[in-house]
Amino acid sequence: MNRSASWLSILAALLIAAAAGSPQNKSDSKWVAPADAAAKKNPLIGTSGAVAAGKKLFLRHCAECHGEDGAGIQDAADLRVLQVQNQSDGSLFWKMTNGNVKAGMPPFARLSDTERWQIVCFVRTLKGDEHPEK
Repeated sequence: MNRSASWLSILAALLIAAAAGSPQNKSDSKWVAPADAAAKKNPLIGTSGAVAAGKKLFLRHCAECHGEDGAGIQDAADLRVLQVQNQSDGSLFWKMTNGNVKAGMPPFARLSDTERWQIVCFVRTLKGDEHPEK
């Protein structure tokens, strides 16, 4: 094998390893909202302006890590994927409130309940390749 082919093989192996370790492709199965938190209903569903307000808050507080489109930057989770979108609103609210510091997600309890529910409303509008029908 020549030098170029060796470097190409090493680069390919590193890219595959990086993708496999990415939170976009792998969930933290231990980071699960308690049943009572997961069962909470979003009081802002169908409320005029909730998504728009959530988008403003998302861009201010979340886009730095998750990107403006929710796809995730570097090690942040892709919020568009089904494993996120299939979670209840209560679960997303709980995760945003409490964070997962070990995985790099800070808690956002400093935001009001209304602001966090607005962000959940906006997150529900994010689209990814896994669910283009949205």
